[in-house]
Amino acid sequence: MKDADRQALIATPIVLLIGAGLALAGSQGGATVAGVPVYALCVGLAFAIQALAFIPAYRKQTEKYYDLTGSLTYLSVTGLALWLAPAPAARAYLLAGLVAVWALRLGTFLFSRIQAAGEDRRFRDIKPSFWRFLLTWLLQGLWVSFSLAAALAAITSATRVPLEVFAWVGLGLWLLGFGIEVTADQQKRVFNANPANKGQFIRTGLWAWSRHPNYFGEIVLWLGVAVIAFPVLQGWQYLTLISPVFIFVLLTRISGVPMLEARADEKWGGQPEYEAYKASTPSLILRPPARQK
Repeated sequence: MKDADRQALIATPIVLLIGAGLALAGSQGGATVAGVPVYALCVGLAFAIQALAFIPAYRKQTEKYYDLTGSLTYLSVTGLALWLAPAPAARAYLLAGLVAVWALRLGTFLFSRIQAAGEDRRFRDIKPSFWRFLLTWLLQGLWVSFSLAAALAAITSATRVPLEVFAWVGLGLWLLGFGIEVTADQQKRVFNANPANKGQFIRTGLWAWSRHPNYFGEIVLWLGVAVIAFPVLQGWQYLTLISPVFIFVLLTRISGVPMLEARADEKWGGQPEYEAYKASTPSLILRPPARQK
């Protein structure tokens, strides 16, 4: 067994244990069904969907439905929480609606992108390995669980608080982040579709303000979700506020910015225009471009 496969084998139960710990923390003070916390059932469903989807994906050696499965998992888990929660309050419906809109938009966007590209290069060396490919799917289950942590805790909470300033501030943050993410993705799609831009990097629109504006929008919208959820959390449920922190770490330290920056440096590194763009444009937070003297 190769070292990478051995590491994936060791990491698999660790990922499941982390998911179990999150389920335990988020279940405090929440609704139950036949004595089982609804929150825990939702986390279990997130992992179960990934395990089931992994089977045909590994047999056919394809990753084309990975992102789409992730989006469907968000919808399924949120729907289950809303269905099993007794008499959901307005806050629960608001959170579920925001998650659904985001998941539908991102899922269709990513699926259409991989259909056009033919493959996701991130999986090229992973697919042949049973344990590495399985770990990738289980990590998606953990990603869904952590991203939804605060929203699920609020939806399944027995505490009822009318919509107030936290709800409206959180909604404002979500709308801002969602708008930035959608705009940035659309600008890049149009840029890449233009044959004249083949082999070039985008530096117009929001991409003149940030090298990764879509990721900035993603972080802001999940922060908004956490703000909306905050008033009904209690005890160990406050740990679910790790949701936007998890998104930030994931996108800026693990799978988002580092991978894209490395790929961009390999492709355009050393070119004066790219180096100038990289030096003058923030990696994440939007900042108006400096005026040319």
